[in-house]
Amino acid sequence: MGKLFDAIDDNLRTWMAEQPMWFVATAPLSGDGHVNMSPRGHDSFAVLDAHRVGWVDYTGSGVETIAHLRENGRVCVMFTSFGQRPRIVRLHGHGSVFLPGEPGFDEVASLKPEHPSTRAVITVDVTRISDSCGWGVPVMEMAGERELIRQHAEKKGPDGLQEYRAQKNAVSIDGLPGLPVGA
Repeated sequence: MGKLFDAIDDNLRTWMAEQPMWFVATAPLSGDGHVNMSPRGHDSFAVLDAHRVGWVDYTGSGVETIAHLRENGRVCVMFTSFGQRPRIVRLHGHGSVFLPGEPGFDEVASLKPEHPSTRAVITVDVTRISDSCGWGVPVMEMAGERELIRQHAEKKGPDGLQEYRAQKNAVSIDGLPGLPVGA
């Protein structure tokens, strides 16, 4: 059933690349804080090496992942198959956030298509790699990517996105610092 892996090998790398959606879970240190889980998609995820992954983080209506990672770094990235072969893969580790212009940003951003909604890059030093059966996950078909995030970013433009981030991404729902104003 469940298996632990020593590293992200070529088979795992290929399987993860085939999944059109994945999830990121983080939590603040405070027991009263909100656990967050975010779905992700598009061509934003990259395996950097056998124990390191990263993704381009797009502008969103919140900033929980970034705020939690800046506070404590704890993260779990989960991939699940919605195809005929059931499977779930979890990557536990310690995440870091890099804004445009910071060392570490280009390492991931240069591997992915340019996107007008890009606000940061996140990398994870993976400390535990496991899979499980996924038998309870439904079989579904991919209809396509939504273009709404690109359209929203293009409509707002760089200045509008900066203003949006200042309003929506400066502080998490638990009051933790998110993006600096002007990011």
